[in-house]
Amino acid sequence: MNESEQTYPFQNFPLPYAYDALEPYIDQKTMRLHHDKHLQTYIDNLNQILADYPQFQSWALEDLLRNIEFLPAQIQIPVWRNAGGVYNHQLFFQLMKPAEEAEAVSEDVKAMLEPFDGLKGFQEQMTKAALSVFGSGYAWLVMNPQKDVSIITTANQDTLFAGSLYPLLLLDVWEHAYYLKYYNVRADYIKNWFSVINWQEVLKRYEAYKEI
Repeated sequence: MNESEQTYPFQNFPLPYAYDALEPYIDQKTMRLHHDKHLQTYIDNLNQILADYPQFQSWALEDLLRNIEFLPAQIQIPVWRNAGGVYNHQLFFQLMKPAEEAEAVSEDVKAMLEPFDGLKGFQEQMTKAALSVFGSGYAWLVMNPQKDVSIITTANQDTLFAGSLYPLLLLDVWEHAYYLKYYNVRADYIKNWFSVINWQEVLKRYEAYKEI
């Protein structure tokens, strides 16, 4: 079973690479804390909430997030926050890879980024968006139903499931994602994150959503 298919009780899947694999861009200590502590807390909280609601224990993460209004009112916000925390973190980790394994940006990726005037333009706009997040949240590369790509931001652990946007890539700008290495200099973290993007996985998502 992969992460998108799992149901209650949710579990913390291993990272798709070693904890130190993203060095020197993202440090081992941060990855251990981020994956083993922060993500695990969201998973534990979500399981605790759903323990008393067996009628929803067969729902996958996306089911919970897409149908939040059908849950009892008293658990809608807690489920939204914690299921969102699980979904966002799992996707964030999945869409990175060790820099030494990164291939040259393909022509298909360049074509995907053409609305931003190429890779450099995308990096500039993504950086601007990520720096604009006040407090905690994410910057996203998304596709709309018309197959246009754009960059947006969300607060806290909000996801895109309340709207009609498809997530292609996301950058976690909660302080716990970078503070141990970069302290309060979010810009340096963002700059280095571009070196560990798993463009092959991003492109797979792009091609899959184009077919919907």
